[in-house]
Amino acid sequence: MNRQASAPASYVVGDEEWELCNEDGFIYKRLKLPEETAAGEASKPPDPDLDPAEEERNRRKRKTRILVKFKRKYQREIDHWEILSNNLCAMQEKANQFQNSVPEATSSIEIGKQIEKDASSRRSLLLDELLSVEEAREWIIQNVSQVCEIAEEISRVEEEEEKEMFFNLPVWGTPKDLMASLCYD
Repeated sequence: MNRQASAPASYVVGDEEWELCNEDGFIYKRLKLPEETAAGEASKPPDPDLDPAEEERNRRKRKTRILVKFKRKYQREIDHWEILSNNLCAMQEKANQFQNSVPEATSSIEIGKQIEKDASSRRSLLLDELLSVEEAREWIIQNVSQVCEIAEEISRVEEEEEKEMFFNLPVWGTPKDLMASLCYD
């Protein structure tokens, strides 16, 4: 049987490079081999003429490439979480500062109550205190909403990247490509 294979189409998903192969009408996807193994070095038995030091150097190069790829992937994820963590810490600091300023306002209210026994002034001071507490709550809710929006945006981007993996498959770019792959000689 005459085995016919077309040149594989390659594309990148995340940090991995994939290739689509078409062998006798059987189309499949596989991870693309590194350049040095693409020529068939991975499938060949170890060359007895190859120096062990050279083999060790090649192994270290492959290991280094893999580790660099993992480092980039995890560094992006760490950066996202650091941003969220910094926003949360800033919100906590501002909330603590506000809570520390509220007792000072309470003590000034108590002094005002002792100086002025007028009922209307006490009511206005109490209303001012309640208003400042509600403004602080509103500020906290706004900051939490911002953090939630950031988290939603991150998850939306990750979800769209996963969707792209399935929707942007370069199996057949055009109907002509489809027909060519189905009717090749």
